Amino acid sequence: MSTKYYRRVGAARPSHLMYTAGVGSLIDLPNFSVLVKGLESWSHASLTDYVIDEPRLRTAVNRSLQFYGAAQINELRSAPWMEGADNSPKEWAAQGVGVPVTPFPQWLRCTACNLLAPIDSQAFAFVNNNPRTPHEAKFVHDCRRGKPLAVAARFTLVCTAGHLDEFPYAPFVHHGAACAKMPRPLLRMKDHGGNQAANVTLECVACGEQRNIRDAMGDRGRRNLPRCRGRHPHLGTYQPDCDKEATLMVAGASNQWFPITLSALALPPSRNGNLTELVEERWVELQNITSRVVFDAFAGTPAYAYLKDYDAEALIAAVQAHQQRLEGASAPTAEPAPVDLLSPEWEVLSSSPMPDATDDFALEGVTVPDALTGLFSDVRQVQRLREARALVGFTRLDAPDPETPGIATPVHLSRTSQNWVPASEVRGEGIFLRVREDLMAEWEERMQKSPAMQAHRDAFARFRTNRKSDRLRGEFDPMRGWPGERYIALHSLSHLLIRTISLECGYSSASLGERIYAGDAEHPRTGILIYTAVPDSEGTLGGLVSLAEDPHFERIVRRALHDAARCSSDPLCAERLPRDPADYLHGAACHVCLFVSETTCERGNRFLDRRFLVPLGDESDQVLTPTSLRP
Repeated sequence: MSTKYYRRVGAARPSHLMYTAGVGSLIDLPNFSVLVKGLESWSHASLTDYVIDEPRLRTAVNRSLQFYGAAQINELRSAPWMEGADNSPKEWAAQGVGVPVTPFPQWLRCTACNLLAPIDSQAFAFVNNNPRTPHEAKFVHDCRRGKPLAVAARFTLVCTAGHLDEFPYAPFVHHGAACAKMPRPLLRMKDHGGNQAANVTLECVACGEQRNIRDAMGDRGRRNLPRCRGRHPHLGTYQPDCDKEATLMVAGASNQWFPITLSALALPPSRNGNLTELVEERWVELQNITSRVVFDAFAGTPAYAYLKDYDAEALIAAVQAHQQRLEGASAPTAEPAPVDLLSPEWEVLSSSPMPDATDDFALEGVTVPDALTGLFSDVRQVQRLREARALVGFTRLDAPDPETPGIATPVHLSRTSQNWVPASEVRGEGIFLRVREDLMAEWEERMQKSPAMQAHRDAFARFRTNRKSDRLRGEFDPMRGWPGERYIALHSLSHLLIRTISLECGYSSASLGERIYAGDAEHPRTGILIYTAVPDSEGTLGGLVSLAEDPHFERIVRRALHDAARCSSDPLCAERLPRDPADYLHGAACHVCLFVSETTCERGNRFLDRRFLVPLGDESDQVLTPTSLRP
């Protein structure tokens, strides 16, 4: 068989490869699990077929990669795919289209005789006789009971530096020594039933030595494990000087992979935009415009038609100035300023007059119902939008902090310099809401003396202190990245509306996304964008924008606030506050009343508290919503 032929073992959507199982993560297939390999192993038949053009996002990705010490990129690419691939799987492979994976963990267990051995031991055979049914791919063991299925042994080792390794079964069974009878002994894994890993016993067939997996669990179990080898199986590399403790983890655990992603909305071009921002966002396109001749040549093409709105000499000067800034840029170890992706979106969404519609963006205002004018100053329908998303890295065990990247150790997507990162895009619709600024400002002033809000601030400081790492540069500020009081109120209101909207618009809550525009002390904002975030035509059916119209919107807001006043987990939920020593980042919020799916919430269900929207007790002075809307 040709070495260029790669067998298909399954399929995944581009969004799945961004948020659930991207580079370096494990994907559970029906009969075994695989690990997505690094970017060096990805191949594309025609690179231009998969490029996603979003200059603002590309700039933000490069800033993020600069902080992590990774190479800069000039392209965002989606996962490769082909039309009609199910009908011609060999053509798919021949064109080099697909996402490369490798079986992991590579220790397998026979489901009949409990034999435990690595894939390269020749004990197991790979079976995938029908290339049109990749989900039937499996490993089998030729033993006395026929050819039963062999499944992945479910234990791995990870560390907070992002390393992932096989569990050392043979050394563990023999307490770090070699088997007295065989150099590579046969092992058996006996699962005694139940859902707990402690019911698994490992046994050496040669010498009869046995050990329960519970000896590797918990703080005491770490002392029975070898030091971390610094392995990155998606890159095929080792870092032998890793000083982190190895931790036992079940393959497929939710904390084995956390994506580091960035996203941006495609905005209509501004006729009076800042040239510095334009050049920075579209540097890949504009870096060669260094003379009037080149400018005129570019401006005459459809792709660069927007250049006609700018002065040629001013643009050339901006390009030259940006080139000088790049040449004199600081070393990668210096922390770069993050790109503000939300401010341009806020300016467009709240602008007056509204921008002209484009193929990627269309905005239309609606009248705010009289009963809601005390809460909202503006309601707009986003009839079309496009969101681009990029994956820049991942972490293990510790989730990344969007405000402080150094909290968790990031892992690179490639071991060599690549000029691209994986990306995806979704098209959809949305509702933009603007809370009254005077209402928010008055409430925010009251919250400065609120004991409940002070509990949130203290919990945030404990959260960062408990998770700080050696990667953080400079003096550690426990309150750096605090989103602010108005963010908690806007975020809680957004979740209430998402949960209610999903019951009426026809979209599930997992198909919706949110963007909170809270700003900062210098530029306060009060915006919420709720939009569809699904990568197909389902996101543009009109079921969401129609709910912004009267009388639907008033009914939805009233129902959301009414539901927030009661939770089936009360009084436990209503009384919850993150008091010392707790460091969780939510108050009166749980899966019954406020939490939504991880793909929907931009902050992982953190910074939520319904006591700031509706009265849950006697503290009515801390509620944001007007009295007329309170249940």
